[in-house]
Amino acid sequence: MTESAAGAPRPAYPIRPITPDEFDSYQLVDQHGFNIGPMTEDVRRLVISWFEFDRSLAAFDGGTPIGITAIYSFRLSVPGSELLPAAGVTWVSVLPTYRRRGVLSSIMRRQLEDVRGRGEPIAVLWASEAAIYSRYGYGRASWQFRFTFRRGEGVLAANVVADHGLVLRLADPSAALTELAKVYDTVLAGRPGLFVRNESWWQRTIYDPPEDRHGASPLRCVLAEDDSGPRGYALYSAVGQPDGEPFLPADVLTVRELMAVDPAASAALWTDLLSRDLTSEFRARLRPVDDPLLFQLADPRRARPQPADGLWVRIIDVAGALAGRRYSCPVDVVIEVRDDILPANAGRWRLTTAAGAAGAGDAGRGLAASCVRVTSEADLVLDVTQLGAAYLGGTRLGTLAEAGLVTELRPGAVRQLSAAMSWDPAPWCPTVF
Repeated sequence: MTESAAGAPRPAYPIRPITPDEFDSYQLVDQHGFNIGPMTEDVRRLVISWFEFDRSLAAFDGGTPIGITAIYSFRLSVPGSELLPAAGVTWVSVLPTYRRRGVLSSIMRRQLEDVRGRGEPIAVLWASEAAIYSRYGYGRASWQFRFTFRRGEGVLAANVVADHGLVLRLADPSAALTELAKVYDTVLAGRPGLFVRNESWWQRTIYDPPEDRHGASPLRCVLAEDDSGPRGYALYSAVGQPDGEPFLPADVLTVRELMAVDPAASAALWTDLLSRDLTSEFRARLRPVDDPLLFQLADPRRARPQPADGLWVRIIDVAGALAGRRYSCPVDVVIEVRDDILPANAGRWRLTTAAGAAGAGDAGRGLAASCVRVTSEADLVLDVTQLGAAYLGGTRLGTLAEAGLVTELRPGAVRQLSAAMSWDPAPWCPTVF
């Protein structure tokens, strides 16, 4: 038995991975937690194809799952064109009748210990409720925009240079996966926050069952390519608005994903999509905060960007995570980290780069670093949550200090580390998992 916040004893529910024959009762917890219905058989088969049973966890009351979580094993892009093993946390839910009993806390803590045991230096997730995950050391590490255009508002500026060698081609998404993957992998090499997609994740990306379209067209694909191959793609669909005025364009076009390896390909794809006939509104979600479109538009205010948080990062291994990415400028600081859940992270760490640390052939990738435990005086103090928030380079450490979340002990230490951890381009993950 453990103690609740009020001091009353509460049961300790056993936690373990589920077996395949327990999946339906496991998924029922998700249905109750997120107020959704059961999966169709086709969706169930697809989900199980990428589900990692050995990385699932469920808390049981008797033989019934009452709280759940799971992990996808990712290779995540981090600053410096590096790929690190990362635990993609998902399926976090507790039955409504078991809330406030410590179920979520016990599952999340067990999961973090398991991730550390596997040697993954970071964990990442999308937060359904922003107030929950900082309790477990996750920090808001990337941000994203939602765009909404009206008809005629997506005109690009006159100084945007077109590449007349580019050709746009419509393709069936499933038949174009090879081309999509070439573009995605090129972008991934330089953009923190993206994770390597295997065949299962590509099938999820283009998954488009008729019952989920709600009257929209099938998922469409347009490729931007030249003689050398694909340079960009967009996945999108459109839906008519039955309540619109007769004979006036009222369709809504929604961009599910748009990737481009260069500005010309980006401009060509957006020009095509934002000028489609018979369409009154254009929507795009999960766009990067530094989307070049915002600087290619004649009137960027017409994009109506709405910001929201994206990936949350949890540092599992301070030394492995900090030495596993690159830095924008030299830094030599001693960081005191607080971590109440993973005590091996707590203490003082010296992060050091050198001007020659990039190495031959590494131009543009930033500076490599070492991170070792020390006993010397700290230059700054922060919680592991704030270190996770700054990790991908999209949340500035200086901003966190201004919010009172980082304590500077040596003048200039925050500015130095903030500049070194910041990164261009901004981190971005267009896939909610």
